[in-house]
Amino acid sequence: MITVNGDWFALETANTGYYLGVRGGLVENLHYGARVRVENSVPLREKTDIGYGGDVVYRAESAPLSLEHLCLELSPLQKGDYRAQSLSLVMPGGARTADFSFVCARRLEGSVPPEGMPAARGGAETLALDFSTPEGVAVTLFYTVYPDCDVITRRLCIKNGADAPVTLEKALSYQLDLPGCDYVLSTFPGAWARERHEACVPLTPGAHVFGSTTGASSAFCNPFFMLCAPDATEFNGDAYGFNLVYSGSHMGCVEVSPWGKTRVAAGIQPEGFAWTLAPGERFETPEAVLTFSRAGKNGMSANLHAFVQEHIVRGKWAKKDRPVLLNNWEATHCDFDEARLKQLFDGARQTGAELFLLDDGWFGNGPYSRDDDKHGLGDWEPSTKKLPRGLSYIAREALKRKVGFGIWLEPEMVNPQSELYQKHPDWIITQPKREPILGRHQEILDLTRPEVQAYEWDIIDRTLRPNPDITYVKWDCNRYITQPGSSYLQSADQSHLWIDYNWALYRLMDRFAKGFPNVMAMLCAGGSGRVDYGAMPYFHSFWPSDNTDPLGRIKIQWGFSHFFPANTISAHVTRMGKRHLKMAIDVALSGAFGIDLALDKATAEERAQIADAVKLYKERIRPLVMRGELYRLVSPYESPLASLSYVSTDKKQAVVYLYQTKDGREARVKLGGLDAGKKYRIEEVSLSKGMASRFPANGKVLTGAELMTEGLENPLDAQFESAVLMIETL
Repeated sequence: MITVNGDWFALETANTGYYLGVRGGLVENLHYGARVRVENSVPLREKTDIGYGGDVVYRAESAPLSLEHLCLELSPLQKGDYRAQSLSLVMPGGARTADFSFVCARRLEGSVPPEGMPAARGGAETLALDFSTPEGVAVTLFYTVYPDCDVITRRLCIKNGADAPVTLEKALSYQLDLPGCDYVLSTFPGAWARERHEACVPLTPGAHVFGSTTGASSAFCNPFFMLCAPDATEFNGDAYGFNLVYSGSHMGCVEVSPWGKTRVAAGIQPEGFAWTLAPGERFETPEAVLTFSRAGKNGMSANLHAFVQEHIVRGKWAKKDRPVLLNNWEATHCDFDEARLKQLFDGARQTGAELFLLDDGWFGNGPYSRDDDKHGLGDWEPSTKKLPRGLSYIAREALKRKVGFGIWLEPEMVNPQSELYQKHPDWIITQPKREPILGRHQEILDLTRPEVQAYEWDIIDRTLRPNPDITYVKWDCNRYITQPGSSYLQSADQSHLWIDYNWALYRLMDRFAKGFPNVMAMLCAGGSGRVDYGAMPYFHSFWPSDNTDPLGRIKIQWGFSHFFPANTISAHVTRMGKRHLKMAIDVALSGAFGIDLALDKATAEERAQIADAVKLYKERIRPLVMRGELYRLVSPYESPLASLSYVSTDKKQAVVYLYQTKDGREARVKLGGLDAGKKYRIEEVSLSKGMASRFPANGKVLTGAELMTEGLENPLDAQFESAVLMIETL
């Protein structure tokens, strides 16, 4: 609900409140956190007195206001607020001073998405706050409320109403000032095959700056971050979560001022960014996502999980079961033919897999045959050597075995060793008079070029439209931008490449999603190089990492669980790391389950073990993973054990996972989310043949209260041990 009452504005969700007040032409943040009972700004307004020492009085008529002490939603530029700000621009005449003054507030129904960019859908109401400078440069701040999941989104729009060009040098999506500075900042950095490892630091005076300069959200630093009270736990304490609906280079900044306030700001990466607005033109920033919970980190995650499922993930699959799929990559790489694929189809059918995903290597002919990652990328004609009867035939062969069929695409990329590159070397992103450099033996096609946009759509359309039996796509992107330059863009617009590329990409993804609404899609980028709220509105699940070693995946999937629900996180059984098959299965059972190994080369015992896991997942575990509520029980950062659970919304069922990442013992594991008054039977599942449960509670009945206060006695103590428990009411 949004209330506009004179100089006071309230944005309220079920449990949170965001309160604003106008003073001296400024808009102050009076409070963001737990919902409070107020009817005007007076009880929340910060009291001000004469300035301190070197303080600058903002305006004579508003003395003693000094900007650096106020919690501001938009700061006048170069007028005395010395903290990080959401905007930086060059005004007509070259000055960088911009005196934004509040003009009016507007309450709008529903969401107001930015033009040509992805945004959350289904917002209840939007508050628009208009500002202007004496020169006529206008800024509108947009706030959209999602009451069902305690989320508020923010973004801004800049319009040049002056009579000369204005150049943006920084255009973040928001700034938010919080009183006090006693917070712990959690970011989720990483690298290829080591994504989303949590890094926590207590705030100290000065700025903590993080982000990506790769042209993508990147494996290095996801846009998501948290601010938590020092005493916050998984289930108690104040926790803020922040994210962006954006897939490009980004920046986050958390700054503690000399006066003990905390400013949070995030948005498009300013490095390399410059955007000139002619008179009458406007620029809109990506949408930012803000949430707050008093129920700790797990409560914050629950807000974002509901938000993603209700307002981000696209189409009819948002809440439906993801299929159990078999991927051929680990089994064959690029070396396969029709006979080999049929063997894999048979293995999929025998183990109960529901879909087969044909990965890289199915295209390219002659000297550019895709027999390795150095050739053929960009030439999307099926290989006559490997698939002489084409995609339709091989898809039908899968369907004959009651297995669906999916395909791998990487439309944005090209190998120099390809027919496409030989014909159009000017289609790549690079700079003149510089030797092109390769990443994974490939270059990025320049999506700012209209002919490249048409070509990439043609790749998708001619792969899927003539082959309606293809019902799944894995969209990959294995390279970041280097030497950013476009032979299509004018020299004055070269800095637009970073933004224009993503806008064109979103148009392509949107066309794909609308053109093929019944095709399920997995987002991939060499793992999670572009896994974010900006791309997910066009997809249903994502590939968290090329690291499928179950030991490595535990922390990777743990990190992603903070801001993505389990039904979007693809988790496959593989042989990477040469771990026990049981551990690989148990880790994969906690996500959108799949298999990526050569079933025809597995032993009969291994095939039976995988088939049992697929049956268990489909019959008992999948409903909880797809629609249950996550509880992170024991952190792998604090214990040799990692444990989490999913609980059904009616609290009648739960599945609990336990993984030993090191030697050592966590004696008891307390559960969460159960009904204290209900009785639950405990059963260990996913046991290998001939293996007996070591859990003392196995087969016993305990109350929800006992399970949550006393917990389960845990017998695991050796690295690589794992267990899965079903908890069900009588």
